[in-house]
Amino acid sequence: MRLLVVCSTAAMVEQLEESWQGEVRRPQFTAAPSIAALRGLLREQHWDAVLHCLNHVACTPTTTLKTLRDQRLDTPLIIVAEPDDQRTAIKALRGGAHDVVFFDRLSRLAFAVEREIREAGNRADHRAALEMLHDSEARFRALASNLPGLVFNLQRETTGKYRFLYVSEGSVRLLGVKQHELRGAAQRFFDTLFVDDRKPLLDALTESAHSGNALIWEGRLKSGDRWIDMRSLPHRNDEGTVLWTGIATDITKTKNTEAALRESRAQLAALSFHLETAKEEERERIARDIHDELGSILVRLKIEAALLASKLPVNLSPKAHSIEKLLDQAMGTASRVARQLRPGILKEFGLAAAIECQAEDFGHSTGITCRAQCDDGIDLDPNTSLALFRIVQEALTNVAKHAHASLVVVRLKRENGNITIEIRDNGRGIAEQDMDKPKSFGLRGIRERVQSLNGGFHIATAEQGGAHLLLKVPLLRGDDALPAEYEEVIQRDLF
Repeated sequence: MRLLVVCSTAAMVEQLEESWQGEVRRPQFTAAPSIAALRGLLREQHWDAVLHCLNHVACTPTTTLKTLRDQRLDTPLIIVAEPDDQRTAIKALRGGAHDVVFFDRLSRLAFAVEREIREAGNRADHRAALEMLHDSEARFRALASNLPGLVFNLQRETTGKYRFLYVSEGSVRLLGVKQHELRGAAQRFFDTLFVDDRKPLLDALTESAHSGNALIWEGRLKSGDRWIDMRSLPHRNDEGTVLWTGIATDITKTKNTEAALRESRAQLAALSFHLETAKEEERERIARDIHDELGSILVRLKIEAALLASKLPVNLSPKAHSIEKLLDQAMGTASRVARQLRPGILKEFGLAAAIECQAEDFGHSTGITCRAQCDDGIDLDPNTSLALFRIVQEALTNVAKHAHASLVVVRLKRENGNITIEIRDNGRGIAEQDMDKPKSFGLRGIRERVQSLNGGFHIATAEQGGAHLLLKVPLLRGDDALPAEYEEVIQRDLF
């Protein structure tokens, strides 16, 4: 402990040293006989306390105090005075001295010095804490002012009333309202919102306050063409007050982009539907031409060939029969191609019969055993039936091209308001990277058709080997079609 004694006599310093007899901590006393010496010693090193001996030095306590303040020091100043100097000592206390000890009670000097040193330490800690707080607040304000939005502290009282404790400068850019206006009345914030979006925000705040979950809300501003997003975490104190600290940002560009993307997807879906419709119409025309025109020609050719064979010599009969067989094959091929282009059985007997017929044709043409298991009584509108039939056709084509399978099973069933189609084979399966290839047009076509039906689609390698395709579409169509989010529910069911 270093004590600086403002005193011009060595005897006085010795008297002060003697008052410390018996104390555990023995200080080091240094005398400052003049104001000049005081200034020099204060600049040279740190002092724990300054003792000013009243009337034992040429300078006054006021001068000593001024010297300390000029050097921006908070060193404790204790006045040591004679009992008859009480008035002067009290004046020094009022001027800023920290304590007074009279010479007839020097025994309390050690206690007074220790106490004032502790108090000085407390003051230093308090100043340091304040500086840290100010620095932290300055950094926070700088950060908040540079964020692309509005940083806020919103408090909900136990009465249900809302109050902004803090609002960043972004309130002007985001809402067109100054900070002090929002802090003065939280209703000013709610007034900036679109009328229909105010109650949803209040409901979201209430739910967040009760559950402790994060506040995540999107809504429009009063103009209706600008959107903001609010995100915040609630903190509840023991009294029931809830405080949200969070940020509100302008998401108008994001919303506009999402709207443009939805419109683009809708246009793409409409174009895809138009192309599919055109393709089906063209298939129907070609199938009709094959059946009506080419079929009639082949029938006439067979009749002519039979008549010709009856008039040929016996040695040419095998050739005639060979021609008849080729014509039979051509007629069968024409019939099969016509069915594939536009299966009449789909119109006459429905999806289940068409899938069973397709499975039989697939087995005959590829040599791969194909089993169809279809529930009865599945009645769908023509467009849905045709789309599902094309999906089965495309899936079987992929099996023939890539699976190296000897068996494929097609399952059509109705369950829980959905139509489910499941196709399994015992081939080599499908790698995940194969599903994302740019030229995987077959899978892409299946996915687009399923999405156009508001359904879900999944394909992967089965645990026991081979590929496993599963799709679900809702039974309801047309005016009763389910909302777009239904696809998410189906996707969860698939996985």
